[in-house]
Amino acid sequence: MAKLTKKQKVAASKIEKSKLYSLKDASSLLKEVASAKFDESVDIAVRLGVDPRKANQMVRGVVTLPHGTGKDMRVLALVTPDKEAEARAAGADHVGLDDYLQKIKDGWTDVDVIITMPAVMGKLGPLGRILGPRGLMPNPKTGTVTMDVAKAVAEVKAGKIDFKVDKTGIVHAGIGKVSFEADKLVDNAHEIIQTLLKLKPTAAKGTYIKSIHLSSTMSPAIALDPKAV
Repeated sequence: MAKLTKKQKVAASKIEKSKLYSLKDASSLLKEVASAKFDESVDIAVRLGVDPRKANQMVRGVVTLPHGTGKDMRVLALVTPDKEAEARAAGADHVGLDDYLQKIKDGWTDVDVIITMPAVMGKLGPLGRILGPRGLMPNPKTGTVTMDVAKAVAEVKAGKIDFKVDKTGIVHAGIGKVSFEADKLVDNAHEIIQTLLKLKPTAAKGTYIKSIHLSSTMSPAIALDPKAV
């Protein structure tokens, strides 16, 4: 097990391991214990009482964070020539089709989100083995396969993210930066938690939200009281 640095030990000493914090208190404490010289990302991890191996218990969705992620999302718009101008006007960082398809085949995936059109999905199919594991494969359910490319690009730039429960039943998502005011972290976290509650599968039995943790890039995780969010 890796040894903790002095700063990490100080941060850990301020967090009561046996305590379940309110979302407001956890957000404030997270800002207090962050000590890195860069603006750390803030992440939320929600353990759900679902079995992701069963199709009727898969939890996946999209949410627009009220205050954005604090990250400049790099967007690639794979579109036909008639859609290129509107994709660029909406803020897409990369726009094109065949040239970028070849770049991806050659291993390039230096983007955060890929937005495309239904007519282009046939060309993307063979690239699933590259894009799938990186979470970059466009999907109609997350709004990344659409004819309204401009709207999709603008929403991603404004803070729209997609999430999916992993094989262990946990949803991970970035909800901002340590530089955010605590209230903004609270708003963003609350938005994704409420979205998860709305997406509760009817087949899920027992406790749905089992645990919630907030953490920053370099800080220990802070346990939240699921009943106080």
